[in-house]
Amino acid sequence: MYRYATFVVFLTLGIAFQVSHGTEVNVTDKDNQLCLFANLMVNFSVSYEVAENKSTTVEFELPAKVTTDESTCDVPSSVLKLHFGEGHSWSVNFTINGKMYQADTIIFSYNLSDTTLFPNSVSNETKTVAVKHHITDIGLDTCYSCKSKDVIEAGVVNQTLWNVLLQAFVSNSISENVTSCAADTPTTPVAPTTHSTSTTTAAPVTNSTSTAPPPTTTPTPTLPTPTTGKYRIKRDENSTACLIANIGLRIGFKQEEMNIDPNGTKVSGSCGVDSSELILTSNTMTIMLTFTNDTKKFRLHALNVTGKTSSGVLFSEANSNLSLWEAAVGTSYMCNKEQNYTITSPLTLYTFDLQVQPFGVKNGAFSTAEDCQADAESFLVPISVGVALLVLILIVLLAYFIGRRRNMATSYESL
Repeated sequence: MYRYATFVVFLTLGIAFQVSHGTEVNVTDKDNQLCLFANLMVNFSVSYEVAENKSTTVEFELPAKVTTDESTCDVPSSVLKLHFGEGHSWSVNFTINGKMYQADTIIFSYNLSDTTLFPNSVSNETKTVAVKHHITDIGLDTCYSCKSKDVIEAGVVNQTLWNVLLQAFVSNSISENVTSCAADTPTTPVAPTTHSTSTTTAAPVTNSTSTAPPPTTTPTPTLPTPTTGKYRIKRDENSTACLIANIGLRIGFKQEEMNIDPNGTKVSGSCGVDSSELILTSNTMTIMLTFTNDTKKFRLHALNVTGKTSSGVLFSEANSNLSLWEAAVGTSYMCNKEQNYTITSPLTLYTFDLQVQPFGVKNGAFSTAEDCQADAESFLVPISVGVALLVLILIVLLAYFIGRRRNMATSYESL
């Protein structure tokens, strides 16, 4: 039934998709009902380091053989996650907004230790890039189609999507209703404008030279403290939060700093046994925080930031070898003081009024907090001052009693 519906859609659009040359997946929910469908082609271009100060670029495509074990179908958020090769994955996060749905974030992870795809790589790390896509305003019970090539650039990684047909939040069967991308929509050509030509006498041209005033340097304004966002991730619509975070965020890239406004930020992510993710997507930036645990303690293990500066410069920076915000599983990590962390050479993360718990959340609320060193030191200062004052008072009292005793002894001797 599902494949027949897909065939009808293909005929209706006149789309010459070749299933054997693309990747087709059908994701089912816990009741074994189709909930997410995709047939698409993706090419990857990745530059990586092969020797000191030397790099090479490889190109490969998303294979037809993939696994979808970690794909999820929930409301209002679903995830299509495709695993392939030796530790690589490609995923799209979908969210519902009223009667429409959209693709919020595309996440591509590639394993540099895979010598088949990345020969002679000097790194064995798994790199991750996250980008915000423009698949938006698709009606529920509607497929999204795009035959045209769509190139997504993110630093050293380029992704090319084409021959895309997908539908999230499927109800019963694949819909025959289709929303096509703008690149596939034919445009009406504009007739050229004809200008009449007449003979005129040209006025003399006077060349003049003037000295331009020296450029003025505008000082970089000081950013206000970012607003603290309250972010919550649920496994499904009817459950309580499984990942909670209160945090004010600022991103520094080279010489520019940018505050994250929680009011214009979309939240997505996932909760796992050993790994959980929090993804924050704004109009100019996508931040993916990956937390891991070893059953005893959790930590921020990886951070991926993809964005655009105010001058239009695109950047993508990631570090998957972090060990920040460590606390016992079942507790939360708290740090009210402003903290800054150098994630990569050009990227700095600033946090304000931070409290996070990615595992063991009960009733959707924070558990007992473990304070960071900065907060602990702030408590130690008044305690140290109080202890010092107490010791001083004891010394004064002791000196007073010793002096009084000596005076009394002297009085007895004189008698």
